[in-house]
Amino acid sequence: MTEQPTAQTATAADAADEVQATDTQAIKTDAGETQPADQPASTMSEPSTSLPEIFDVEEAMRDVVDPELGINVVDLGLVYGIEITDDAVAKIDMTLTSAACPLTDVIEDQSRAALIGSGLCTELEINWVWLPPWGPDKITDDGREQLRALGFTV
Repeated sequence: MTEQPTAQTATAADAADEVQATDTQAIKTDAGETQPADQPASTMSEPSTSLPEIFDVEEAMRDVVDPELGINVVDLGLVYGIEITDDAVAKIDMTLTSAACPLTDVIEDQSRAALIGSGLCTELEINWVWLPPWGPDKITDDGREQLRALGFTV
């Protein structure tokens, strides 16, 4: 004798129909709001404010060249950290090859020109840090190639 499905038993097709109905009733937007599924996609997401990405700030900082070595501060390993606030302020933790560097203001001016002058950020805050101390181990492979091209042994 075979048992007939009870009212509590649903077939796989019924479950799939239920999931499909649930999935098409509403769509969650990037902002976490729920929009009707039949609303056109072009009106479902609001245009976002364009904040720079950390990658963009790092790339712009490649235009900042250490005046003594002639290599950009990113490939020299002088940039320790980048943070971008909601109001497009770039906060950068940086060090120098020497704490007694007399050209700190040149690097600061170049950094401002690269980030603020380009319109990438509204403001720049550089936090000069000395720990961990900079050393040749912080230089990127690209930085090493550039230094070798200038005649340095690294």
